[in-house]
Amino acid sequence: MWFGDKGRNEAGAKDFQGKRLPADHTIRYSMVKMKSAISRVSAPHMPPRLAQSAFELFADNGFSNVNLDQIAGRAGVTKGSLYWHYKNKKALILAACRHYYRQWRQDVEVAIAPSSDPQERLERALTFSVDSCVIDQRNRLFTTGIFMLMQEDGEVRESWSNFYGEVREFYVGLVEAAQRSGQHAARDARRDVDLMLEAMEGLKLRAGFEPHISRSSERKAIVEGLLGIFRHVEPTCARSQPARCQRAARAEHPRAPENKRECAAKEKP
Repeated sequence: MWFGDKGRNEAGAKDFQGKRLPADHTIRYSMVKMKSAISRVSAPHMPPRLAQSAFELFADNGFSNVNLDQIAGRAGVTKGSLYWHYKNKKALILAACRHYYRQWRQDVEVAIAPSSDPQERLERALTFSVDSCVIDQRNRLFTTGIFMLMQEDGEVRESWSNFYGEVREFYVGLVEAAQRSGQHAARDARRDVDLMLEAMEGLKLRAGFEPHISRSSERKAIVEGLLGIFRHVEPTCARSQPARCQRAARAEHPRAPENKRECAAKEKP
């Protein structure tokens, strides 16, 4: 029962500090508690809905230009309902971050799922990341905004750092799988992944003042550049049969000089 042990007309309920409330406050206090319980149980979808609304508004307008009334309106709820789930704007910023992280994890797994080949899975993951983090303007503006916020806010910084660590481990796993399959040279996968992620973050910032690099037409060139960081293993021909390969190359280009001495001779007047 939400009411006091002595019934509706006598004092029985207690406040949050354990003090008994006057009789005329008991019913009102009980109704508030009941409303709170019903609201939380009957709307489990509300926190993610509010988080998504906050993410969209922050990405479109910037963090400083969005208030709680706008977020509540975007989600189609009252500001009072918003406060049942998030106590302030900071809580909604962190919720919007979690929404972005969760969506990235889900989407990248979908992107790599069709292939079992390690190299192709890495290429698919990089293509998805370029689309999601560089070409997608909403995601790019949201994450660059987070970079600014985390310079002054420890909780935001910790949130992004944890996500960044997960992304790093995800890519390290893909690169190490490609190395075990012989598709990549045996190198320091973690160092290469860090370099690739740093390049990706640089691309996002650069797109702020050179927007042409975020066009979809640039996708292939960006992905190939990022793949180059991992340095594929040279083809078997180049490693085990160099002389044969050189002869084949000369057959295709008969006028090409065969050695340095020939080059030097041709340069003499």
